[in-house]
Amino acid sequence: MNKGVYLALLSIGLAQGVKIPIHYFKKKEWRPDLFFGTGGMPSSHSAGVSTLTTYIALQRGLPTFDFALSLVYGLIVMYDAQGVRRQTGELTLKVNSMNDLIEKIHKEESLEYKQEAPKKLKEVLGHQPEEVVGGAIFGVLVGVIGHLCTKKDRKLSIFKLRF
Repeated sequence: MNKGVYLALLSIGLAQGVKIPIHYFKKKEWRPDLFFGTGGMPSSHSAGVSTLTTYIALQRGLPTFDFALSLVYGLIVMYDAQGVRRQTGELTLKVNSMNDLIEKIHKEESLEYKQEAPKKLKEVLGHQPEEVVGGAIFGVLVGVIGHLCTKKDRKLSIFKLRF
């Protein structure tokens, strides 16, 4: 299988794992479930696509079709992670607060009303711009380290970019 794919998947896993200690230091709350969640710092979406794009740039060069495709795809993913998905998360917050309001109204009624409480929607779907940038930086670092570790000639080929 392609080393770039392995590195991108590794980067996604590492970014998800790093979210746990970062959250702990910020909020003093241990939440291992963040590994399987969306949102948070750093963006694993950004990390994965940045790792792949960096690895392709260093392995194949900047003027290649592979790099161009990966870069455009990566930019779309990062835009989506902080744009569309973030807006969906904000809409979810409003829906959940409306559910809370409806629940309060029903409690004040004199009629007996039985209904299962709706499950709250997940409120953190997307990323803040700084989380996307953090993921991108994390991904570039993993891509560079991955390139250096997989290079047969272990010289600092990072400076040999083909333009």
